[in-house]
Amino acid sequence: MLTTILFIFGISMFRVNHTLIAMALSVISSASFATPAKNIILIIGDGMDDQQVTIARNYLEGPAGQLTLDKMPVRSSVAVLTVDEEDPSKPVFVADSANTASAIATGVVTSKGRISSTANTNKPLKTIMELAADAGIATGVVSTASVTDATPASFLSHSKYRGCEGPNMMSASASYYGIIKPRCDTDSKANGGPGSIAQQLVESQAQVILGGGVKHFDQASDSDGQHLLEKAQQAGFSVLQDSDELLNAKGTRLLGLFSPSTMPVMWRGNEGRKAEFLKDNDEPFGCENEPKFDGMPTLVEMTSKALDVLANNDKGFVLMVESASVDKQSHGRKPCGHIGEMKQLDDTLKLALAFADKHPETLVLVTADHGHAAQIIPAQSLFAALGSDNHSSGRVAFLKTPRGDVMAINYATNSGEGSEEHTGVQVPLYGNAVAEGLFPSHINQPDLFGVMKAYLEL
Repeated sequence: MLTTILFIFGISMFRVNHTLIAMALSVISSASFATPAKNIILIIGDGMDDQQVTIARNYLEGPAGQLTLDKMPVRSSVAVLTVDEEDPSKPVFVADSANTASAIATGVVTSKGRISSTANTNKPLKTIMELAADAGIATGVVSTASVTDATPASFLSHSKYRGCEGPNMMSASASYYGIIKPRCDTDSKANGGPGSIAQQLVESQAQVILGGGVKHFDQASDSDGQHLLEKAQQAGFSVLQDSDELLNAKGTRLLGLFSPSTMPVMWRGNEGRKAEFLKDNDEPFGCENEPKFDGMPTLVEMTSKALDVLANNDKGFVLMVESASVDKQSHGRKPCGHIGEMKQLDDTLKLALAFADKHPETLVLVTADHGHAAQIIPAQSLFAALGSDNHSSGRVAFLKTPRGDVMAINYATNSGEGSEEHTGVQVPLYGNAVAEGLFPSHINQPDLFGVMKAYLEL
Protein backbone atom coordinates (compact mmCIF):
# COMPACT_ATOMS: atom_id res chain seq x y z
CA MET A 1 0.00 0.00 0.00
CA LEU A 2 2.85 2.36 0.90
CA THR A 3 4.67 1.53 -2.35
CA THR A 4 1.49 2.17 -4.34
CA ILE A 5 0.87 5.59 -2.83
CA LEU A 6 4.45 6.69 -3.27
CA PHE A 7 4.29 5.57 -6.91
CA ILE A 8 1.21 7.76 -7.41
CA PHE A 9 3.05 10.70 -5.91
CA GLY A 10 5.99 9.81 -8.21
CA ILE A 11 8.70 12.30 -8.91
CA SER A 12 6.42 15.14 -7.86
CA MET A 13 7.07 14.04 -4.28
CA PHE A 14 10.32 15.91 -4.50
CA ARG A 15 8.43 19.15 -5.13
CA VAL A 16 6.19 19.05 -2.04
CA ASN A 17 7.30 20.29 1.32
CA HIS A 18 8.19 18.12 4.28
CA THR A 19 4.90 18.90 6.02
CA LEU A 20 2.87 17.35 3.22
CA ILE A 21 5.12 14.28 3.16
CA ALA A 22 4.67 13.84 6.90
CA MET A 23 0.90 14.19 6.54
CA ALA A 24 0.83 11.56 3.78
CA LEU A 25 2.87 9.09 5.80
CA SER A 26 0.65 9.72 8.82
CA VAL A 27 -2.45 8.88 6.79
CA ILE A 28 -0.79 5.71 5.52
CA SER A 29 0.28 4.57 8.97
CA SER A 30 -3.13 5.22 10.51
CA ALA A 31 -5.15 3.68 7.70
CA SER A 32 -7.34 0.78 8.64
CA PHE A 33 -5.55 -2.40 7.61
CA ALA A 34 -7.09 -4.40 10.47
CA THR A 35 -6.86 -8.17 10.12
CA PRO A 36 -9.94 -10.27 10.85
CA ALA A 37 -10.56 -11.05 14.50
CA LYS A 38 -8.96 -14.27 15.73
CA ASN A 39 -11.21 -17.02 17.06
CA ILE A 40 -10.53 -20.27 18.90
CA ILE A 41 -12.83 -23.29 18.93
CA LEU A 42 -11.45 -25.80 21.43
CA ILE A 43 -13.22 -29.18 21.39
CA ILE A 44 -12.53 -31.52 24.32
CA GLY A 45 -13.54 -35.15 24.27
CA ASP A 46 -13.62 -36.01 27.96
CA GLY A 47 -11.79 -39.33 28.31
CA MET A 48 -11.08 -39.49 24.56
CA ASP A 49 -7.78 -41.33 24.14
CA ASP A 50 -6.64 -43.24 21.06
CA GLN A 51 -8.60 -46.33 22.12
CA GLN A 52 -11.80 -44.28 22.13
CA VAL A 53 -11.03 -42.82 18.70
CA THR A 54 -10.31 -46.29 17.31
CA ILE A 55 -13.45 -47.82 18.83
CA ALA A 56 -15.55 -45.05 17.32
CA ARG A 57 -13.87 -45.33 13.93
CA ASN A 58 -14.30 -49.11 13.83
CA TYR A 59 -17.99 -48.83 14.64
CA LEU A 60 -18.95 -45.73 12.66
CA GLU A 61 -16.75 -45.98 9.55
CA GLY A 62 -15.05 -49.39 9.64
CA PRO A 63 -11.38 -49.96 10.49
CA ALA A 64 -10.21 -48.62 7.11
CA GLY A 65 -12.58 -45.65 7.21
CA GLN A 66 -11.98 -42.14 8.47
CA LEU A 67 -13.59 -39.91 11.03
CA THR A 68 -13.44 -36.16 10.57
CA LEU A 69 -10.79 -36.27 13.28
CA ASP A 70 -8.61 -38.43 11.07
CA LYS A 71 -8.61 -35.78 8.35
CA MET A 72 -7.23 -33.00 10.54
CA PRO A 73 -3.96 -31.78 8.99
CA VAL A 74 -2.06 -31.09 12.24
CA ARG A 75 -1.45 -33.80 14.83
CA SER A 76 0.37 -34.02 18.15
CA SER A 77 0.34 -35.97 21.40
CA VAL A 78 -0.21 -34.51 24.85
CA ALA A 79 1.41 -35.53 28.14
CA VAL A 80 -1.15 -35.31 30.96
CA LEU A 81 0.37 -33.88 34.14
CA THR A 82 -0.94 -33.98 37.70
CA VAL A 83 0.60 -33.26 41.11
CA ASP A 84 -0.09 -34.38 44.65
CA GLU A 85 -2.34 -32.08 46.69
CA GLU A 86 -0.26 -32.21 49.86
CA ASP A 87 3.14 -32.15 48.13
CA PRO A 88 2.92 -30.52 44.68
CA SER A 89 6.53 -31.53 43.96
CA LYS A 90 5.35 -35.14 43.61
CA PRO A 91 3.72 -36.35 40.38
CA VAL A 92 0.46 -38.28 40.23
CA PHE A 93 0.22 -40.53 37.19
CA VAL A 94 -3.54 -40.68 36.64
CA ALA A 95 -5.53 -37.46 36.39
CA ASP A 96 -9.13 -36.38 36.70
CA SER A 97 -11.14 -33.97 34.55
CA ALA A 98 -10.83 -31.06 36.96
CA ASN A 99 -7.07 -30.78 37.14
CA THR A 100 -6.60 -31.54 33.45
CA ALA A 101 -9.14 -28.97 32.24
CA SER A 102 -7.56 -26.52 34.68
CA ALA A 103 -4.14 -27.18 33.13
CA ILE A 104 -5.50 -26.44 29.64
CA ALA A 105 -7.39 -23.38 30.86
CA THR A 106 -4.62 -21.84 33.00
CA GLY A 107 -1.28 -23.33 32.00
CA VAL A 108 -0.60 -24.55 35.55
CA VAL A 109 -0.37 -28.15 36.74
CA THR A 110 -2.59 -28.74 39.76
CA SER A 111 -4.05 -31.61 41.79
CA LYS A 112 -7.10 -33.81 41.30
CA GLY A 113 -10.44 -32.19 41.92
CA ARG A 114 -9.23 -28.60 41.69
CA ILE A 115 -10.98 -26.06 39.48
CA SER A 116 -8.42 -23.50 38.24
CA SER A 117 -6.78 -23.17 41.62
CA THR A 118 -3.34 -24.12 42.90
CA ALA A 119 -2.61 -27.38 44.67
CA ASN A 120 -2.28 -27.04 48.43
CA THR A 121 -2.25 -23.22 48.53
CA ASN A 122 -5.73 -22.80 46.95
CA LYS A 123 -4.97 -19.67 44.96
CA PRO A 124 -7.13 -18.83 41.93
CA LEU A 125 -5.49 -19.13 38.52
CA LYS A 126 -6.40 -16.75 35.69
CA THR A 127 -8.00 -18.69 32.84
CA ILE A 128 -7.68 -18.18 29.10
CA MET A 129 -11.33 -17.11 28.99
CA GLU A 130 -10.87 -14.55 31.74
CA LEU A 131 -7.85 -13.11 29.92
CA ALA A 132 -9.81 -13.07 26.66
CA ALA A 133 -12.83 -11.38 28.25
CA ASP A 134 -10.57 -8.70 29.77
CA ALA A 135 -9.37 -7.97 26.22
CA GLY A 136 -12.92 -7.67 24.89
CA ILE A 137 -12.92 -11.11 23.28
CA ALA A 138 -16.19 -13.02 23.58
CA THR A 139 -16.24 -16.33 25.45
CA GLY A 140 -18.50 -19.33 25.80
CA VAL A 141 -18.74 -22.96 26.88
CA VAL A 142 -20.89 -25.79 25.56
CA SER A 143 -21.05 -29.21 27.21
CA THR A 144 -23.13 -32.36 27.24
CA ALA A 145 -22.42 -32.52 30.99
CA SER A 146 -23.71 -30.11 33.58
CA VAL A 147 -22.14 -26.74 32.82
CA THR A 148 -20.93 -26.79 36.43
CA ASP A 149 -19.03 -30.02 35.81
CA ALA A 150 -15.24 -30.07 35.91
CA THR A 151 -14.35 -29.23 32.31
CA PRO A 152 -16.60 -26.21 31.61
CA ALA A 153 -16.20 -25.01 35.20
CA SER A 154 -12.42 -24.86 34.85
CA PHE A 155 -12.63 -22.21 32.11
CA LEU A 156 -14.97 -19.84 33.95
CA SER A 157 -14.62 -20.40 37.70
CA HIS A 158 -12.30 -21.28 40.58
CA SER A 159 -12.86 -23.78 43.37
CA LYS A 160 -10.86 -25.95 45.70
CA TYR A 161 -13.08 -28.88 44.72
CA ARG A 162 -15.14 -29.78 41.66
CA GLY A 163 -18.06 -30.91 43.83
CA CYS A 164 -18.86 -27.33 44.92
CA GLU A 165 -21.28 -27.04 41.99
CA GLY A 166 -24.34 -25.35 43.47
CA PRO A 167 -25.22 -23.31 46.55
CA ASN A 168 -26.51 -26.38 48.38
CA MET A 169 -23.03 -27.91 48.20
CA MET A 170 -21.40 -25.03 50.06
CA SER A 171 -22.20 -26.27 53.56
CA ALA A 172 -19.74 -28.31 55.60
CA SER A 173 -22.08 -31.30 55.73
CA ALA A 174 -22.67 -31.67 51.97
CA SER A 175 -21.32 -34.78 50.18
CA TYR A 176 -20.43 -35.44 46.56
CA TYR A 177 -21.82 -38.73 45.17
CA GLY A 178 -21.66 -40.03 48.73
CA ILE A 179 -17.89 -39.51 48.85
CA ILE A 180 -16.29 -37.56 51.69
CA LYS A 181 -15.05 -34.39 50.06
CA PRO A 182 -13.01 -31.33 50.97
CA ARG A 183 -15.31 -28.87 52.63
CA CYS A 184 -16.75 -26.31 50.23
CA ASP A 185 -17.84 -23.94 52.98
CA THR A 186 -14.48 -22.16 52.96
CA ASP A 187 -15.22 -21.24 49.32
CA SER A 188 -18.66 -19.87 50.16
CA LYS A 189 -19.45 -16.22 49.62
CA ALA A 190 -20.23 -15.88 53.32
CA ASN A 191 -16.67 -16.88 54.15
CA GLY A 192 -15.11 -14.57 51.58
CA GLY A 193 -14.70 -17.24 48.92
CA PRO A 194 -15.74 -17.19 45.26
CA GLY A 195 -19.03 -18.99 45.90
CA SER A 196 -20.47 -22.05 44.20
CA ILE A 197 -19.46 -22.85 40.64
CA ALA A 198 -23.01 -22.14 39.42
CA GLN A 199 -22.99 -18.68 40.97
CA GLN A 200 -19.56 -17.95 39.51
CA LEU A 201 -20.83 -18.88 36.04
CA VAL A 202 -23.74 -16.49 36.43
CA GLU A 203 -21.34 -13.76 37.53
CA SER A 204 -18.79 -14.52 34.78
CA GLN A 205 -18.23 -12.48 31.62
CA ALA A 206 -19.20 -15.39 29.33
CA GLN A 207 -21.71 -14.70 26.55
CA VAL A 208 -22.77 -18.33 26.09
CA ILE A 209 -23.15 -21.19 28.58
CA LEU A 210 -25.03 -24.21 27.20
CA GLY A 211 -25.46 -27.75 28.54
CA GLY A 212 -27.05 -29.55 31.46
CA GLY A 213 -27.19 -28.79 35.16
CA VAL A 214 -30.36 -26.80 35.84
CA LYS A 215 -30.60 -28.35 39.32
CA HIS A 216 -27.48 -26.42 40.37
CA PHE A 217 -29.04 -23.11 39.31
CA ASP A 218 -32.57 -23.73 40.55
CA GLN A 219 -31.43 -22.71 44.02
CA ALA A 220 -30.97 -19.65 46.17
CA SER A 221 -27.56 -18.00 46.16
CA ASP A 222 -25.32 -18.77 49.12
CA SER A 223 -24.49 -15.06 49.36
CA ASP A 224 -27.77 -13.14 49.39
CA GLY A 225 -30.50 -15.77 49.08
CA GLN A 226 -31.58 -14.62 45.62
CA HIS A 227 -32.47 -17.36 43.13
CA LEU A 228 -29.58 -18.00 40.72
CA LEU A 229 -31.81 -18.07 37.64
CA GLU A 230 -33.09 -14.60 38.61
CA LYS A 231 -29.50 -13.47 39.02
CA ALA A 232 -28.74 -14.82 35.55
CA GLN A 233 -31.59 -12.87 33.98
CA GLN A 234 -30.49 -9.71 35.77
CA ALA A 235 -27.00 -10.29 34.36
CA GLY A 236 -28.49 -10.21 30.86
CA PHE A 237 -28.76 -13.93 30.19
CA SER A 238 -31.69 -15.38 28.29
CA VAL A 239 -32.38 -18.56 30.25
CA LEU A 240 -33.24 -21.49 27.93
CA GLN A 241 -34.53 -24.90 29.00
CA ASP A 242 -35.52 -26.80 25.86
CA SER A 243 -34.63 -27.27 22.19
CA ASP A 244 -37.28 -24.89 20.89
CA GLU A 245 -36.10 -22.09 23.16
CA LEU A 246 -32.52 -22.72 21.97
CA LEU A 247 -33.54 -22.69 18.31
CA ASN A 248 -35.47 -19.44 18.68
CA ALA A 249 -33.10 -17.67 21.07
CA LYS A 250 -32.22 -14.11 20.01
CA GLY A 251 -30.34 -12.79 23.04
CA THR A 252 -26.72 -11.67 23.15
CA ARG A 253 -26.12 -13.74 26.32
CA LEU A 254 -27.46 -17.28 26.59
CA LEU A 255 -27.65 -19.64 29.57
CA GLY A 256 -29.09 -22.92 28.33
CA LEU A 257 -29.78 -25.64 30.91
CA PHE A 258 -31.43 -28.60 29.19
CA SER A 259 -31.35 -31.34 31.83
CA PRO A 260 -31.05 -31.60 35.62
CA SER A 261 -27.43 -32.74 35.41
CA THR A 262 -25.52 -34.52 32.62
CA MET A 263 -27.52 -34.57 29.39
CA PRO A 264 -28.77 -37.98 28.18
CA VAL A 265 -26.59 -39.67 25.59
CA MET A 266 -27.65 -40.33 22.01
CA TRP A 267 -27.13 -44.12 21.92
CA ARG A 268 -27.32 -47.09 24.25
CA GLY A 269 -26.74 -50.82 23.89
CA ASN A 270 -29.69 -52.88 22.67
CA GLU A 271 -32.17 -52.95 25.55
CA GLY A 272 -29.66 -51.15 27.72
CA ARG A 273 -26.87 -53.73 27.32
CA LYS A 274 -23.37 -52.93 28.52
CA ALA A 275 -20.14 -54.83 29.23
CA GLU A 276 -20.41 -57.83 31.55
CA PHE A 277 -18.18 -60.56 32.95
CA LEU A 278 -17.79 -63.33 30.39
CA LYS A 279 -19.35 -65.87 32.72
CA ASP A 280 -22.50 -63.75 32.80
CA ASN A 281 -23.03 -63.10 29.10
CA ASP A 282 -20.97 -63.19 25.92
CA GLU A 283 -23.74 -62.58 23.38
CA PRO A 284 -22.94 -59.76 20.93
CA PHE A 285 -25.18 -56.71 20.89
CA GLY A 286 -25.55 -53.57 18.82
CA CYS A 287 -26.46 -49.95 19.49
CA GLU A 288 -29.85 -48.27 19.39
CA ASN A 289 -31.26 -44.81 20.03
CA GLU A 290 -31.51 -43.80 23.68
CA PRO A 291 -35.17 -42.80 24.28
CA LYS A 292 -34.16 -40.28 26.95
CA PHE A 293 -32.28 -38.33 24.27
CA ASP A 294 -35.52 -37.44 22.47
CA GLY A 295 -36.13 -33.71 22.61
CA MET A 296 -32.58 -32.89 23.74
CA PRO A 297 -30.57 -30.39 21.71
CA THR A 298 -27.59 -32.06 20.06
CA LEU A 299 -24.03 -30.93 20.59
CA VAL A 300 -24.07 -29.63 17.01
CA GLU A 301 -27.20 -27.55 17.67
CA MET A 302 -25.79 -26.06 20.86
CA THR A 303 -22.46 -25.28 19.19
CA SER A 304 -24.17 -23.76 16.16
CA LYS A 305 -26.16 -21.39 18.37
CA ALA A 306 -23.03 -20.52 20.35
CA LEU A 307 -21.19 -19.62 17.15
CA ASP A 308 -24.12 -17.48 15.98
CA VAL A 309 -23.84 -15.39 19.15
CA LEU A 310 -20.07 -15.27 19.55
CA ALA A 311 -19.31 -14.46 15.91
CA ASN A 312 -20.99 -11.07 16.36
CA ASN A 313 -18.08 -9.85 18.45
CA ASP A 314 -15.64 -7.88 16.29
CA LYS A 315 -12.71 -8.77 18.56
CA GLY A 316 -13.16 -12.51 18.12
CA PHE A 317 -14.08 -15.27 20.55
CA VAL A 318 -12.96 -18.34 22.48
CA LEU A 319 -15.40 -21.26 22.58
CA MET A 320 -14.83 -24.49 24.49
CA VAL A 321 -17.04 -27.41 23.43
CA GLU A 322 -17.04 -30.58 25.54
CA SER A 323 -18.31 -34.00 24.52
CA ALA A 324 -18.50 -35.11 28.13
CA SER A 325 -19.96 -38.58 28.08
CA VAL A 326 -17.11 -40.28 26.29
CA ASP A 327 -15.86 -40.32 29.87
CA LYS A 328 -19.11 -40.82 31.72
CA GLN A 329 -20.29 -43.76 29.62
CA SER A 330 -16.86 -45.38 29.93
CA HIS A 331 -17.19 -45.13 33.69
CA GLY A 332 -20.41 -47.11 33.31
CA ARG A 333 -18.95 -49.68 30.85
CA LYS A 334 -21.38 -48.62 28.13
CA PRO A 335 -19.66 -48.72 24.72
CA CYS A 336 -22.67 -47.57 22.70
CA GLY A 337 -22.97 -44.51 24.91
CA HIS A 338 -19.38 -43.41 24.40
CA ILE A 339 -19.43 -44.24 20.67
CA GLY A 340 -22.54 -42.09 20.24
CA GLU A 341 -20.83 -39.31 22.15
CA MET A 342 -17.81 -39.61 19.85
CA LYS A 343 -20.18 -39.27 16.91
CA GLN A 344 -21.54 -36.07 18.45
CA LEU A 345 -17.98 -34.77 18.79
CA ASP A 346 -17.09 -35.69 15.20
CA ASP A 347 -20.26 -34.08 13.82
CA THR A 348 -19.53 -30.94 15.84
CA LEU A 349 -16.01 -30.86 14.47
CA LYS A 350 -17.47 -30.81 10.94
CA LEU A 351 -19.49 -27.75 11.95
CA ALA A 352 -16.44 -26.06 13.48
CA LEU A 353 -14.34 -26.68 10.37
CA ALA A 354 -17.10 -25.35 8.11
CA PHE A 355 -17.20 -22.20 10.26
CA ALA A 356 -13.42 -21.90 10.06
CA ASP A 357 -13.56 -22.17 6.26
CA LYS A 358 -15.70 -19.02 6.23
CA HIS A 359 -13.68 -17.32 8.98
CA PRO A 360 -10.03 -18.08 8.12
CA GLU A 361 -8.63 -16.68 11.36
CA THR A 362 -10.33 -19.44 13.36
CA LEU A 363 -8.05 -21.90 15.14
CA VAL A 364 -9.76 -25.27 15.70
CA LEU A 365 -8.21 -27.60 18.27
CA VAL A 366 -9.45 -31.00 19.40
CA THR A 367 -7.99 -32.81 22.37
CA ALA A 368 -8.86 -34.84 25.46
CA ASP A 369 -8.34 -34.24 29.14
CA HIS A 370 -7.26 -37.80 30.06
CA GLY A 371 -7.56 -41.42 29.00
CA HIS A 372 -10.12 -43.99 30.07
CA ALA A 373 -10.75 -47.67 30.67
CA ALA A 374 -12.22 -48.83 27.33
CA GLN A 375 -9.82 -51.11 25.46
CA ILE A 376 -10.14 -53.17 22.29
CA ILE A 377 -9.14 -56.82 22.88
CA PRO A 378 -9.34 -59.98 20.71
CA ALA A 379 -12.87 -61.29 20.34
CA GLN A 380 -11.33 -64.73 20.77
CA SER A 381 -8.25 -65.15 22.93
CA LEU A 382 -4.95 -65.95 21.26
CA PHE A 383 -4.60 -68.78 23.74
CA ALA A 384 -7.93 -70.45 22.90
CA ALA A 385 -6.18 -72.63 20.31
CA LEU A 386 -4.01 -74.02 23.10
CA GLY A 387 -7.05 -75.26 24.97
CA SER A 388 -6.70 -72.54 27.58
CA ASP A 389 -9.67 -70.82 29.16
CA ASN A 390 -7.70 -67.61 29.64
CA HIS A 391 -9.92 -64.60 29.27
CA SER A 392 -10.19 -61.04 30.47
CA SER A 393 -10.71 -60.62 34.18
CA GLY A 394 -12.67 -57.45 33.41
CA ARG A 395 -16.05 -56.87 31.87
CA VAL A 396 -16.32 -57.31 28.11
CA ALA A 397 -18.83 -56.06 25.55
CA PHE A 398 -19.01 -57.99 22.28
CA LEU A 399 -20.26 -55.18 20.11
CA LYS A 400 -21.78 -55.94 16.72
CA THR A 401 -20.92 -53.18 14.26
CA PRO A 402 -23.30 -51.95 11.53
CA ARG A 403 -21.31 -54.12 9.10
CA GLY A 404 -21.92 -57.28 11.15
CA ASP A 405 -18.40 -57.60 12.58
CA VAL A 406 -17.90 -58.17 16.31
CA MET A 407 -15.54 -55.93 18.28
CA ALA A 408 -14.62 -56.89 21.85
CA ILE A 409 -14.30 -53.92 24.21
CA ASN A 410 -12.81 -54.54 27.62
CA TYR A 411 -13.17 -52.59 30.89
CA ALA A 412 -10.87 -53.81 33.64
CA THR A 413 -9.79 -51.00 35.96
CA ASN A 414 -12.25 -51.95 38.70
CA SER A 415 -13.26 -55.50 39.61
CA GLY A 416 -16.13 -54.40 41.86
CA GLU A 417 -19.50 -52.87 41.09
CA GLY A 418 -18.09 -49.37 41.21
CA SER A 419 -17.22 -47.12 38.32
CA GLU A 420 -14.37 -47.81 35.91
CA GLU A 421 -11.44 -45.45 36.31
CA HIS A 422 -9.29 -43.12 34.23
CA THR A 423 -5.93 -44.24 32.87
CA GLY A 424 -2.58 -42.47 32.72
CA VAL A 425 -2.06 -42.57 28.96
CA GLN A 426 -1.10 -39.58 26.81
CA VAL A 427 -3.93 -38.11 24.72
CA PRO A 428 -4.17 -36.83 21.14
CA LEU A 429 -4.23 -33.27 19.87
CA TYR A 430 -5.61 -32.29 16.47
CA GLY A 431 -5.57 -28.93 14.71
CA ASN A 432 -6.87 -27.37 11.51
CA ALA A 433 -4.48 -25.77 9.01
CA VAL A 434 -4.35 -22.59 11.13
CA ALA A 435 -2.56 -24.66 13.81
CA GLU A 436 0.41 -25.37 11.54
CA GLY A 437 3.59 -24.46 13.43
CA LEU A 438 1.80 -23.50 16.66
CA PHE A 439 2.87 -26.57 18.66
CA PRO A 440 5.43 -29.40 18.39
CA SER A 441 4.78 -33.09 17.76
CA HIS A 442 4.58 -33.72 21.51
CA ILE A 443 3.41 -31.18 24.08
CA ASN A 444 2.72 -31.00 27.80
CA GLN A 445 -0.93 -30.35 28.55
CA PRO A 446 -0.46 -26.99 30.34
CA ASP A 447 1.34 -25.65 27.25
CA LEU A 448 -1.97 -25.64 25.37
CA PHE A 449 -2.82 -22.54 27.40
CA GLY A 450 0.29 -20.86 26.03
CA VAL A 451 -0.61 -21.86 22.47
CA MET A 452 -4.04 -20.24 22.79
CA LYS A 453 -2.76 -17.17 24.61
CA ALA A 454 -0.07 -16.56 21.97
CA TYR A 455 -2.52 -17.06 19.12
CA LEU A 456 -4.86 -14.44 20.57
CA GLU A 457 -1.88 -12.16 21.33
CA LEU A 458 -2.98 -11.75 24.92
